[in-house]
Amino acid sequence: MIDWISLHWSQLFYASEWVVRLVMLVYVPQRRSPAAARSWLLLIFLLPLPGLLLYALFGRAFMPRHRLQLQSRVSRLLQAQPSPVWGTRPEMIDFPPRFREAASLAELMGEFPLVEGNQVELLPDYDASIERLIGDIRAARSHVHLLYYILGDDAVGRAVEKSLVEAVGRGVHCIVLMDALGSRKSIATLAPRLRSEGVDVRVLLPGGLFRIFHKNAARYDLRNHRKIAVIDGRVGYVGSQNLVDKMFIPGLIYHELAARVTGPVVKQLQALLLADRFYETEDLPRHDEDLFPELPSTSGAAAQVLPSGPGYPQANNLRWITSIVYAAQRRIVLTTPYFIPDDTLREALVTASQKGVEVHLIVSRVCDQWLVGHAQRSFYEELLEAGVHIHLYRDYFLHAKHLSVDDQVVQVGSSNLDIRSFALNAEVSLLVYDRDLAERLKTIQLDYMARSEELTLEVWRRRPGFEKVLENIARLVDSLL
Repeated sequence: MIDWISLHWSQLFYASEWVVRLVMLVYVPQRRSPAAARSWLLLIFLLPLPGLLLYALFGRAFMPRHRLQLQSRVSRLLQAQPSPVWGTRPEMIDFPPRFREAASLAELMGEFPLVEGNQVELLPDYDASIERLIGDIRAARSHVHLLYYILGDDAVGRAVEKSLVEAVGRGVHCIVLMDALGSRKSIATLAPRLRSEGVDVRVLLPGGLFRIFHKNAARYDLRNHRKIAVIDGRVGYVGSQNLVDKMFIPGLIYHELAARVTGPVVKQLQALLLADRFYETEDLPRHDEDLFPELPSTSGAAAQVLPSGPGYPQANNLRWITSIVYAAQRRIVLTTPYFIPDDTLREALVTASQKGVEVHLIVSRVCDQWLVGHAQRSFYEELLEAGVHIHLYRDYFLHAKHLSVDDQVVQVGSSNLDIRSFALNAEVSLLVYDRDLAERLKTIQLDYMARSEELTLEVWRRRPGFEKVLENIARLVDSLL
């Protein structure tokens, strides 16, 4: 006997799945790249109802209106301060016009102008970089401000904790900003200890079941991935390195690059860090000479800070990198742990190589994320065909994130070359227009290459067929990674 009730509900379920498919076929592609639309539609057509739920949670990189209003407000407040981020017109620098245009683009998108008179020290040694930071904290007299995606409760984190507690004992005001996801373990252990000693600890972009309707809540996978330290408003740190043991993931040893900066550009790092605190507290410190000290004018590099993230109307970092790649005439070197470019950056690299620019991509041979690693490798063949040199770093997990163009322009920061960093994470980049720094970075890059295996197109095409299948499947969801 036919079960008409079961048949009725099965028909409704079947019909509802097709309604979801057809509606989302119209909705998903709106104001998004074809690659992202393709990935989401593939998931929704295969699993309509689970796909719809996941899309509702993660499909749009939205920031709540209240948070966007805070970003606009803090921008106006900082600009109203007495010269917190004074700048130099790009046309005043002794550089080719194409690089002046890049500086102007960065200012247009990120609101931080070019400033001269900066000293930048590159710190490629993991342990020495941590010790240098701790040494600066121990020498602090006014304040210590730290913003890190990961602040671990391990030997490194406890060494930083000790230096902060000592600083508070000297009357130094200390602020620590920790991302809710990256530092989730330390939020339960390290953060309470720091607070009990008088350190102002704030959790960035907190999530959880009871915060989803909070006026300041955002998608839980939107993270603050920045790494910034500012000491006394005079010394800054920026780069790829978190405050955690270099072997915090078993089986991997992380290799990083941080930059220690002095000069006027430190004001921009300070402004960005305080803005991130403001989004959580709605409390912006008044202008204080200790926060934004006037620094004597000295010779040094021209530099600027470029923030990026879902709160900005444009993909700041992606657009700047794409523009600087097109501006290159001789040589481009990119170092990144994760390489999942969108179509514009991929085409820019291919075009640069085909027009005679020497393009090098340095990535790790091993990857700490299985799906990302396979998606990343799916791009290699097209790049190799275009003449791009791909170097697979052997010795460690190379987590450093930087680039150089024509031995004149340098970018060091927290952003990977993937869609997550371009669209979903709050990132920070230090842009430096200086031949001397580019030469120092070149020495580091050449050391990477010496410790790497360079891929050839012939060898790459001989990889096993099952690996090609895995890469192509992973690439289908590159926009979800």
